[in-house]
Parts: sequence; structure tokens; C-alpha cells
Amino acid sequence: MKRIGSILFSRVVMVAVAILLQFGWLFVMLYQFSINYTFANYVLRFISIILVLCVVNNWTNPYYKLAWTFIILLSPVFGIVLYLVFGRSELTKRTQERMDAVHKEVIKCLPTDNKIMQQLYTEDASTAQQAKYIQDWANFPLYQNSRTKYYTCGEDMFRDMITAMERAESFIFLEYFIVEEGEMLGQMLEVLQRKAQKGVQVRFIYDDVGSIKTLPSNFIKKLREMGVECATFNPFRPILSIILNNRDHRKILVVDGQVGFTGGINLADEYINRKERFGYWKDTGIEIKGEAVWSLTTMFLEMWNYIHQTKENYYQYLPAIYNKKLNPLDGYVQPYGDSPLDHENVGENVYLNMINRAKDYVYIFTPYLILDNEMTVALQNAAKCGVDVRIITPGIPDKKLVYLLTQSYYEQLLLYGVKIYQYTPGFLHAKCFVCDDKLATVGTINLDYRSLYLHFECGVFMYRSQAVLQVKQDALDTIAKSEQMTLEFCRKRNVFIRMLQSVLRLFAPLL
Repeated sequence: MKRIGSILFSRVVMVAVAILLQFGWLFVMLYQFSINYTFANYVLRFISIILVLCVVNNWTNPYYKLAWTFIILLSPVFGIVLYLVFGRSELTKRTQERMDAVHKEVIKCLPTDNKIMQQLYTEDASTAQQAKYIQDWANFPLYQNSRTKYYTCGEDMFRDMITAMERAESFIFLEYFIVEEGEMLGQMLEVLQRKAQKGVQVRFIYDDVGSIKTLPSNFIKKLREMGVECATFNPFRPILSIILNNRDHRKILVVDGQVGFTGGINLADEYINRKERFGYWKDTGIEIKGEAVWSLTTMFLEMWNYIHQTKENYYQYLPAIYNKKLNPLDGYVQPYGDSPLDHENVGENVYLNMINRAKDYVYIFTPYLILDNEMTVALQNAAKCGVDVRIITPGIPDKKLVYLLTQSYYEQLLLYGVKIYQYTPGFLHAKCFVCDDKLATVGTINLDYRSLYLHFECGVFMYRSQAVLQVKQDALDTIAKSEQMTLEFCRKRNVFIRMLQSVLRLFAPLL
């Protein structure tokens, strides 16, 4: 009974109830107005048509437009209210201006080295075009003098994260979507507290919605008492707001500007398999040492100064010198961020460019497979051209409806020669692409609408660095532990499941 009470009176439930009450009140007022006054009903229908025209003419994904068009025309009152609250990804004008101002300062700190880009053009023009796209449209430069290390599981990466933090002398920056009390977080906080007491600057960003059910209400106070500076991205408040759509889905750890980590691994025990959820939790990550860490550092600082509405000298976090003996030449490395505010789908375009340029193979890890038309056609065309396209998804779901939605895309891919595997031992949370023994990207970006269009994300694009073949080998090892999906599996499913999948497909951009 005590546990039920704690759940009912938790912050997430109270805030959700407050939002639902506001939404319900607004819906009832409009509905009553529309049925009691014929003129008002016509006005609402006219508004719904105008709203649909606005949606259709937006520069956004066609599937996204279709879903909202269906909802608005099916039920004008409900559809109008729902779209005004959840349908737009734009922030308020004031918030957008704040973010733009911070971004302009960050861009100044990320100068491009044209010699490196020209060198890559002479080695591989196709890859150089991809790197130029990231450089010109995401504003993140290409680096050499950087070393990469790929992790096939959270346990291995966590050990190196702790080791790196133990060696910190200047600063430690952390930015995560999910943070949960447990063994993993406890070990990290113990190190962070000791380092903060020794004068190391420690900054911690976490997403409020991502961690709303996993952290106590006094967590920020606890961090500050340890000497850790803290910031919460986009707090979940009991008011109807369009900005609830935009979340900070990044996972970044930077130590002294010399070493950085990113990937799918959040700060919770299941990510290092100290707690079992959905079988074995298969995740991946990447470590960068050397000059490329600077992009992760500035990515973090941009978010920090946006949240705190502050300015600072970014260059104070740029190491005076990198230890090149420890970080020998290791191909080309290009960390990049993706923002929902710039109307440029960097994460999706990096994936599409890799698929479209693949000649021999492209292997993909993704926990969710919720595809738009462009991604579907790219995967189909690559397979039709003889490219070995393999996609690995979870064998045990974390969200059952999303899992059914993921499986609904199998048939249209299998028909054209794409191979799909479900990871039998458990849940797969990795987000990686690798192709042709030379290109790979590892990061936080899922193949779903939220990651590709609504969230702040990050990744690391690599050309002929040692991590590339490590990703390939991990894909092959994971496939060996997975079940290959067939057309028979798709076509023999229960008719009610197939009907549910059809409905879910319609609302896919909203999930």
C-alpha cells in the first residue's frame, strides 16, 4: 500500500495528472462550444482544414504529416488541441534565439582544417563528401591525431570511464538522458565527489523527463553538496507545452578535454548488466582520445550555457597540448551533434549517406526500427543493388507496442533482400552503422522519429580508424547469437496483431 501511495503521489504522476486535466478542460470547452453553436462548429472545422494545410506545407517528414492530417480531420477538436500541444517541434521564439546565440559562439570555437579535408578527398572522395556535409551543415570539423576505441558492452566501457575520471586533473563533464540510482551511479558519484574536493571542476547535465522516474527529488541538492555543478534539461512542469517534445538524448563524458565517451550507454545498472531487465542488455559505446574530443567538449558547453543562460571562455577547456604518443594517427574522426532546432536532420542524413554509398555491405544496430519512406527506399535500393544489408534489432523488447511497430517494417525490407536479425539473448540498445570495412558511426541516434527529428543527439563518424573493424566484428558476433527473420514469420502472425501493427504504423511518427 505504501508503494502504491508513493507512486500515486510521485512527481511524474502529479505532473501528468495536471497536464491531463488542462488538456481535458481545453478539449471539453472546445467540444461544448462546437456542439452548442453551429457557427462555432463550422469555425473549428475551418480551422482544422487550415491547420492541415499548414501541416502539409511544413518542411517535415511526409509520414509525420500523414499522421497529423488523419488525427486532425478525424476529430477536429481533439486533433487541434493535440497538435497545438505535441505536434510542433519548434521552441518558442525567445528560446530559439537563446539557443542560436549560444550556437554562434560555439561555432567560432570549431575552426575547420581545410588541409585535412583535402587530404581525405585525395584518399576517398565519397567519404570526404560525407565529412564535408557534417562540417558544413552540422558545423563539426574533421580531425586526425585522434584515437578511437569501440566497446561491445557497457561493462567494458564503464571500467574505462571510471579510470578516465580517476585521472582527471582539470574538469569532468557529464551529459546523460537517463540517470538512475544504483551501483553504476554510486561508483561514479564517489569519484566525482573526491575529484570535486580536490579542485576538479565537475559539471553534470541530465534530461528531466529521461530521469523523472529514476531520481529522487533532492538529487540536484545532493550533487551540489558534493561540489558538483548541475543542470537539468527542459524540466517537466505541470503545464501544457510544446517543448516537452524536445529531449536531450545525448550521452557524453569528457575528461580534461583529452578523452571523451559516447554511445548508447546511460547511467543506470541495466546498461552494465548489474541489474537484469529484458535479458542481457547489449549496448555499445566509443572512446575518443586526442583532438576530436574538442567537439564533444563544445557540444556539452553549448548545452550547459543554453540551460544556465551564461557565457564563458570556451577555450579555457581546450588542452594546451595533446599527448600524441598515446594517440597515434588513427584514420579520420568526426564527432557530430544533431539538434531539432536547425531543421537539418543530420543524424538521418549521415545514415542515409552511408547506406547510399555502400558498395559491399552495411550492418546496422538499432533498438527501434520505425522508418520513414526515405530510409525504407534507401535500404531497399541498397539491397537490390547487391549490397549486403543486415539490421540487428532486439529479441526481447523494452516497449511492447514499439516492438510490434518495429516488426511491422520487416516484411517490406525482407522482400527486397534486406536481412534482419533479432538478438536472442535480450535487449539490444546499440546505435551503430558500419560499411565496407572503412566507415562507421557510433552514437545515440535510434532509427525512429523521436531520435531523428525531435531529440538532441550525437554520434562519431569514422573513416579507417581502428574502431571501424571493431564495429564490424561485433556485428558479426552479434548476428551469430541472433535469429534471422523470415517472410514466413511476418505473414503467419495473428490477424489481430497485424491489424494492431497497421494502426501503429499510422501513428508511428507520434510514438
